[in-house]
Amino acid sequence: MTDLPGGRQEPDAIPRTVRAVDTERILGLQQEAAAYRFSQRLPVDWLREHLAADATHYLLPTLVQRLTHRPETPRQWRCQLLMTVRSGEEIRGLLDVLPETFATIPETLDGAAKKDVVSRIERAVTVRDWMERRLDGSGPPP
Repeated sequence: MTDLPGGRQEPDAIPRTVRAVDTERILGLQQEAAAYRFSQRLPVDWLREHLAADATHYLLPTLVQRLTHRPETPRQWRCQLLMTVRSGEEIRGLLDVLPETFATIPETLDGAAKKDVVSRIERAVTVRDWMERRLDGSGPPP
């Protein structure tokens, strides 16, 4: 168990779930990650430029992240992030999220939808590869 503000305790285990979020929520999560200087995050301006405004994106917690070299930094969950960009492609990245923030995202997907998202994450190209394809002209235009 990990102590949280207000005397609450939270288990160290990450949840086995997928959460669906809209673009505005992704931007907010990225801003929070930047404020804490978490390792895995994308620039909010980059996201505003590339994400489909009306898309649904997905977070899959995969591991507990502790920055032992920065003990003032709170524990976070490293999540795989499946994003839809303006071209309609799905790309994957990583995003570190506070456990208490993740807990505020409503559970809206059933088991079949979660399995589908996990499968799509596994097949999706990484943000880095997607950007490289765009730069070398082998990918779709922005």
